[in-house]
Amino acid sequence: MAGARGCPQAGTGERALAELLLEFSRAQYRAKDGGGGGAGSSAKVERIEKRCLELFGRDYCYSLIQNVNGEICGHYPRQIVFLEYESTDRERNMFESTVQVSKLQDLINRSKMARCRGRFVCPVILYKGKHVCRSATLAGWGELYGRTGYNYIFSGGSDDAWADTEDLSEEDSAFRNADSQLFDKVRGHDIKLLRYLSVRYICDLMVENKKVKFGLNVTSSEKVDKAQRYADFTLLSIPYPGCEFFKEYKDRDYRAEGLVFNWKQDYVDAPLSIPVPLTRSLNIDWSEYQSWDLVQQTQNYLKLLISLINGDDDSGLLVHCISGWDRTPLFVALLRLSLWADGLIHASLEPVEILYLTVAYDWFLFGHMLVDRLSKGEEIFFFCFNFLKHITSEEFSAGKLQRRKSLLPGFTVEEICMLKQRERGSTTSLSSDFSLVLESSPGAAGSLTSEAVELMAAGAQTQAAWRKSRTSSPQTVLWSRTPQSEDRPPYQEAKSSSSSSSNHSDTFLRVGSSPLEVPKPSWRLVPGEGLS
Repeated sequence: MAGARGCPQAGTGERALAELLLEFSRAQYRAKDGGGGGAGSSAKVERIEKRCLELFGRDYCYSLIQNVNGEICGHYPRQIVFLEYESTDRERNMFESTVQVSKLQDLINRSKMARCRGRFVCPVILYKGKHVCRSATLAGWGELYGRTGYNYIFSGGSDDAWADTEDLSEEDSAFRNADSQLFDKVRGHDIKLLRYLSVRYICDLMVENKKVKFGLNVTSSEKVDKAQRYADFTLLSIPYPGCEFFKEYKDRDYRAEGLVFNWKQDYVDAPLSIPVPLTRSLNIDWSEYQSWDLVQQTQNYLKLLISLINGDDDSGLLVHCISGWDRTPLFVALLRLSLWADGLIHASLEPVEILYLTVAYDWFLFGHMLVDRLSKGEEIFFFCFNFLKHITSEEFSAGKLQRRKSLLPGFTVEEICMLKQRERGSTTSLSSDFSLVLESSPGAAGSLTSEAVELMAAGAQTQAAWRKSRTSSPQTVLWSRTPQSEDRPPYQEAKSSSSSSSNHSDTFLRVGSSPLEVPKPSWRLVPGEGLS
């Protein structure tokens, strides 16, 4: 167990972000390998891990769940952060844990088999004392029996065994009983963990009821658990396209507007299902979900998540897809960034710091396979940050007051994934070379600053040539944050009066990727002094 007492800073600012993205673009994170990229990579990953702890420790007291060699999960962080409460500097120096970490670790060890790839329910965001959790979906019959050593994995059973068959042989009955008992045990531990974390809402992003491979149900989901073990939870089926769909997004020159998923494909059998009381305040016609394009669908699902976590009860929520490393980090990251922009979480972090934390913790350390996704053109990671331009209005604010429009310090995150193509026609749109540029532009009445993170191939000479030749700029997202009062109470509700985004449109498109020209803004390139 460890409290947040101010971990040593492990490289800060834009250079640290560049190093993070370089590492992310080289190899998938593996806890047992120290990152998965060799000895030099291991040292870099260790710096990334330390940096995440330092950033969490700015605003929270936390304990650590140890996963040093991937014993719990091979693609979860080696030190999993359990946020306990918001804190001031004084409180961090007097940290007293409110959780029995040994009990929590035991619950996790017992429950991990219930979920696909052992990716158990893991809390990642703390808001108003509620946990936002992530995981994979439930393990199905094929995976669970494969991992427990049973020999009849290919006998054709389903994940809740023999379904509705009436005429069972004595041998089949024995198998059915064993199957049911195993699912009762492992899913029972999963349910205990969910209750320990006070999770009530389970948001399932799968477009399938069960994932089938080679005729086997390799994963299941809470919504089709025949024994209704999850009946005490509020289940929301909010089907969202998998990472394969984002190949179409890339092929359309990264334009999500007008891109509609084909819901008539054979494997798509999970309809949208949300309890009516949870939809009344959102003014969304959910019956039209199959006609929404990717922008509208993502917007509406994010509104739903914000509404759930912002409710009056003390209940947390779980978000999951199949493996929990594509669609799940997309919505976890959007939720983290949106709540941060409202000043409701991570209140002390600067724009480049929350960006670092989101990329490092939500995506990299939880095992997103960026290298594989880029090789296939499935750019869901890029979409996450490119999408921020669509959630700048007050309707996405969790605060009680309207978001401020301007005149407050703000920032732009420009071309977050502009990891420039080395050559035209490459199948991979991101490379492993980056540079970072800080920008600022004057506000209408005072200094409206913006901080842009620009990731592109680079030697200094190349960058200078690019900057000199650039004739237009992508549009920019402006996120304005309310300054925090020095005498604000430590509890988060006191921050709900803050506001966040402007209505300015923004984009993070790569150079040359957009056919639209926009007016050239005033630029001020900030040299790299002070980078560490």
